[in-house]
Amino acid sequence: MDKYTCIIIEDEPLALEKTKDFVSKVPFLNLSATFDNALDGLAYLNSNQVDLLFLDINMDELSGIELLESSNISSQVIITTAYQEYALKGYELQITDYLLKPFTFNRFLQAVNKAQENINKRLPEKQPDFIFIKTENRLEKIMINDILYIEGMRDYLRIHTTTKKVMTLQNFAELEQLIPGHLVCRVHKSYMVAINKIESVERNRIKIADQLIPVSETYKETFLQLISSKP
Repeated sequence: MDKYTCIIIEDEPLALEKTKDFVSKVPFLNLSATFDNALDGLAYLNSNQVDLLFLDINMDELSGIELLESSNISSQVIITTAYQEYALKGYELQITDYLLKPFTFNRFLQAVNKAQENINKRLPEKQPDFIFIKTENRLEKIMINDILYIEGMRDYLRIHTTTKKVMTLQNFAELEQLIPGHLVCRVHKSYMVAINKIESVERNRIKIADQLIPVSETYKETFLQLISSKP
């Protein structure tokens, strides 16, 4: 299970202990720090990546609302307060949830689950490490990172990898659905190439593993945009 880092900014000792106790009961939360004032909490946020912030409002020197207004916080924020009148302002600042003290563990868990959903929405989808290709009467596993290029041969495709060559009756459209296009890209009606295996590109030809592969006008613009966007 993925764990999410969180901190608590709370100046009431009893409320702080209660929130710490609730956090300890949630398997996917990892409490990295607690603060009894917003200034110290803000300094920590400015130099550390935090997924979730539990934030009190009424604090000396800098209130929770002032902290949110004065900084660009990317963390999910759950406000914990005894004062209902700040709720509208909190939501204007795009907080995740607003917990009125005293709140129950069930209500706390609802807020945390909402934060977890928001965090997961922001995460990039995990890229597949391998695909299974139909070849003869079996399915053969191919590691995507091993692919050099894929060559069209009339009714067949030949997949060239660093360790083997695999023939398949599957077509390019099917493989384009299986393999992310920023990893293995179509460059010609008869070729797909692995971007990270390209040695050079010159005069509409790509060099991979001592093979020269043509780039057609149909795919040239998309291909050049893809490789130029790579860091």
